[in-house]
Amino acid sequence: MSTPRPIVIAALPREMAALVKGWRHHAPAPNIHVFEHENAIVAHAGMGANRARLAVDAALAIGEASELISVGFAGSCHAAAKVGDILRPTIVIDTKTGERFFTAAPESAEHTILVTVPTPANVEEKQYFGESYYAHAVDMEAAAVARIARARDLPFAAIKAISDAHDFELPDMTRFTTPTGQLREAAFALQLVTHPNVWKSVATLAKWSRLAANHLRQAVEAHIEAQRQQRS
Repeated sequence: MSTPRPIVIAALPREMAALVKGWRHHAPAPNIHVFEHENAIVAHAGMGANRARLAVDAALAIGEASELISVGFAGSCHAAAKVGDILRPTIVIDTKTGERFFTAAPESAEHTILVTVPTPANVEEKQYFGESYYAHAVDMEAAAVARIARARDLPFAAIKAISDAHDFELPDMTRFTTPTGQLREAAFALQLVTHPNVWKSVATLAKWSRLAANHLRQAVEAHIEAQRQQRS
């Protein structure tokens, strides 16, 4: 039996592409990718809770978990959480069910709060989550991963990189997202060609995403290495 390793769950390929370069690749089903290294397993299957659950299942089929870690991009809910910042939430709230998942002791004096939502949040919604939940950021997968960790009695952590500012309106990606949580890049590119009014916002988001991905890779690498040292 293999030694349990951290299992890292992302949504999008670009979030972990630099980290898993050269790792052993498994593709157990369409749009599900698992990358294996002696110190960790990384999986991504698309955006949303259902896809996160599939990614966890695929990763667990490869090896035993020492912990589950939800990683990826998140939207800022207030000005203090800036693009490129790394957040390690102590509380994850599922806005659909009201469940709260703790990554640190509930009695901790200070908390960093991440809310998980079913669809991308616009500016008005990000403001609402910041005011109503005291949320620092919003994502679409962390609560699903936390729920599985709780059910399996595994440690849970989240590492998120802010990829869009609290006052930045995301382009509407709904009709360019497949039922399996993948982005229809060709269709989106065609939309850009015919709608130059969104070029500036898309270019800004691409720049921020690159910054977030770089900081996220560094943070996840450091977490995996710290866990390796702790095990040795």
